[in-house]
Amino acid sequence: AQAVFVRGILAHAAVPATAPRTTFEAMASQAQISKKRKFVADGVFYAELNEFLMRTLSEDGYAGVEVRVTPIRTEIIIRATRTREVLGEKGRRIRELTAVVQKRYGFPENSVELFAERVENRASCAMAQCESLRYKLLGGLAARRACY
Repeated sequence: AQAVFVRGILAHAAVPATAPRTTFEAMASQAQISKKRKFVADGVFYAELNEFLMRTLSEDGYAGVEVRVTPIRTEIIIRATRTREVLGEKGRRIRELTAVVQKRYGFPENSVELFAERVENRASCAMAQCESLRYKLLGGLAARRACY
């Protein structure tokens, strides 16, 4: 079932209870892996996901990502200044991103959820400020004017 929350956060389809937490947890359920390998694998997952979202959503004020792993599903919370653009028309873009992440990292069907969260105070978010300044400078605005 689809539902859109007022604060720019999108909820989506129901998720099976047997979903692995990460791609590497699926491997861990088949064979034991060391704690060190699991932490490295989770770090690589986070870094790749952050890089992908940064390239995809940079124009929409991307300000970071948070990955929450629950026994039921993996929740990926995307922080951005313009959540409407992240969600897309009728939630289409966030569903597309969910499908891409699910396919790329080998999550089972409906075991990963993407949410968009608005950065309330953009002045206190360094990444949001950096992206804003980047696009002002690339747009040809004078450096001193862009900083204020």
